Amino acid sequence: MGKLTTHVLDTANGRPGAGIKIELFALSGDTRRAIKTTTTNHDGRCDAPLLEGDALVTGEYELVFHAGDYFASTGTKAPEPRFVDRVVLRFGVADAGAHWHVPLLVSPWSWSTYRGS
Repeated sequence: MGKLTTHVLDTANGRPGAGIKIELFALSGDTRRAIKTTTTNHDGRCDAPLLEGDALVTGEYELVFHAGDYFASTGTKAPEPRFVDRVVLRFGVADAGAHWHVPLLVSPWSWSTYRGS
């Protein structure tokens, strides 16, 4: 059974990114359809997969992480406008039966991702 998961690591402060709003969209050409909005838990993870089973289909997706709001809530000093605010990750799911893990490593100045396990 396939599933889509994520987690966030705050690399500036060396801890999980807790309380970060995440939006998930399905993409089809120029169409962007909202699927889910959630918030990371104390461990920087979501309490349940973003998608799983029949809900996960082959195609293109977008995750939007509200990182700037998170850093503001922690008291981290950043200029206005924020250098890193909303992190938008577009990715493809080629095998709907696989586990797709899309982690985010983020600071007020940079971010990166990779295909996790």
